Amino acid sequence: MSTFKRRFGVLGLLLALSLVAAACADDEPADTTTTTQATTTTAATTTTAATTTTTLPPAPVGREIKACQVSDTGGIDDKSFNETAWVGAQRAEAELEGVTEAKFLESQQTADFRPNIDSFIAEGCDLIVTVGFLLADDTAAAAADNPDQRFAIIDFPSFIPPFAEGQTNVRGLNFNTDEAAFLAGYMAAGASQSGIIGTFGGVNIPPVTIFMDGLVRGVDYYNAQNGTSVQVLGWDPDTAEGLFTGNFESTEDGRSFGVSLMDQGADIILPVAGPVGLGTAAAAAERDGIWIIGVDSEWTESAPEFSDIILTSIRKRMDNAVFATIQNVLVLDSLGNEYFGTLDNGGVSLGVINSAIPQALVDEVDAVRAGIIAGTISVTGG
Repeated sequence: MSTFKRRFGVLGLLLALSLVAAACADDEPADTTTTTQATTTTAATTTTAATTTTTLPPAPVGREIKACQVSDTGGIDDKSFNETAWVGAQRAEAELEGVTEAKFLESQQTADFRPNIDSFIAEGCDLIVTVGFLLADDTAAAAADNPDQRFAIIDFPSFIPPFAEGQTNVRGLNFNTDEAAFLAGYMAAGASQSGIIGTFGGVNIPPVTIFMDGLVRGVDYYNAQNGTSVQVLGWDPDTAEGLFTGNFESTEDGRSFGVSLMDQGADIILPVAGPVGLGTAAAAAERDGIWIIGVDSEWTESAPEFSDIILTSIRKRMDNAVFATIQNVLVLDSLGNEYFGTLDNGGVSLGVINSAIPQALVDEVDAVRAGIIAGTISVTGG
């Protein structure tokens, strides 16, 4: 773990700084789509969803492309990270005339990343989307070796290494997930009966810890506003130390980490580890009074068996970003500018809020969301 953390320490700092800067910039996906927030509140649930409106013309007559996706090790059907990105590719194939095929290759281990990329290059894929921070080195190397091949990578800004050498054939698809996680943290602090919230990650890398950062700072903000002392177990943003399973696959690890946190008094848990978190949800369902916060996808849809104990989900609209990038390549014959998903443009959001949460707390969360968008509330703790 120490070697791994040293490897990504500088990148983590740079990414954190880039996300702060991005919050002050224009986050709309260039030359592709605009997104708006549609918020529906009922007595049962509150849902904040991103709606995509296409602004591009149809593709030129006769233009056809093949879109290909290389998964991280969690599997294409992980009900979270890889699957959400794949939904965007499937939607492009179904809705965009000229997208002749959308394909994926699953990576069972990190050694599969470059062979899978090379396989798609040999097939003549017009766009290769690599899903996740851990694929950065192999994506950068393949992009340098194949300058005419277009790539997009989720969770790696192109202006930090290894994409800082002026490579123009790679588009970064990035997300200010801490904004939505801040809202989840605020809500969790208001909903917790024990005053203890738990979290853990799969691997200590910035796209994972950004969820945990937002959670902790949202709890801190709630405490500051309400004179409470809700605490978070499992992550310290100041020291960058916390709990990690070391993988994105083992539901048994998710169970054991969840049990440990519950035994320490946590009654709300945020597992940031893809399908590993389903093991935590299963353990939580066996006890009374425990909530789970979903990540990436809408967990009431991807894991409906746990709907009763899902407080909310921190949604990361990778599907929309992948769709928009495929559309760029098809219609504009271009990747488009680098993308940052925010609360403001709908790239990140909270999902369905459990009906047991008081409307007064939901209203507070909505006000915090407005403050983040307006810039009057900082999610970075500054």
